[in-house]
Amino acid sequence: MQEHDVLNLIKLADTAINAEDFDTLVELYADDAVLVVQPGQIVRGKVQIRKAFEAIAKHFGNTLTVTQGKAQVIEAGGTALVIMETVLHTGEAKEPIDRRATYVFVQDETRGWLCTVDNSYGTDLLDED
Repeated sequence: MQEHDVLNLIKLADTAINAEDFDTLVELYADDAVLVVQPGQIVRGKVQIRKAFEAIAKHFGNTLTVTQGKAQVIEAGGTALVIMETVLHTGEAKEPIDRRATYVFVQDETRGWLCTVDNSYGTDLLDED
């Protein structure tokens, strides 16, 4: 079975994050996309998303590496929901950080699939007060 196009975009995003290539990274987002930076902190738009990723890289001492595990893509009407294992590796941590992320992509007529919601915390947001 062929891998869904959005999974290939997520791999491209991971490569960009790992290389700190934020120009490439933000082009994978819709202009009005949202990013969950951490529980209780959401940024909107490509400019703010770029700034957030720059701050995240700095926070982890420029050692952040992102990989993905199992994934499910549910698509309907030009929208794709991705539920995925996301693994964060940092130079400081002995063990990786495992998350069950949720992402939403929409299909743009000219630009193809674009991320509109990037939530690497997934349903863990429900555990926050």
